Amino acid sequence: MLDKIKITVAILCVVGGLWAYYHFADVALGLRALMVLCGLVLGGLVTWSSNPGKTFIGFAQDAWREGARVAWPSRQETRRMTLVVFAFVVVMSLFLFLVDNVVAWLIKLFIG
Repeated sequence: MLDKIKITVAILCVVGGLWAYYHFADVALGLRALMVLCGLVLGGLVTWSSNPGKTFIGFAQDAWREGARVAWPSRQETRRMTLVVFAFVVVMSLFLFLVDNVVAWLIKLFIG
């Protein structure tokens, strides 16, 4: 129950920051941006103190560690695969264009 209250308070902090941004339209843009930032930071801190927040942070840390272990392709491999995908898209679009025109021609032939 306490976690639901914390999440609700966190959401209210973020919404409050956004509300302040639009409510104080006559204030300088930098201060309004600071209001949004404060709402986000307060919301993050409140969320961090809840069990779902701690679970999410653990998940994010695990995902970051897993991303570090990934064998990312080199620049040359990325460029080569991009060209392969581009060539496939061009060939497939030409094929679909031809099929579409043939089907349209057949329909015109049967309909008259």
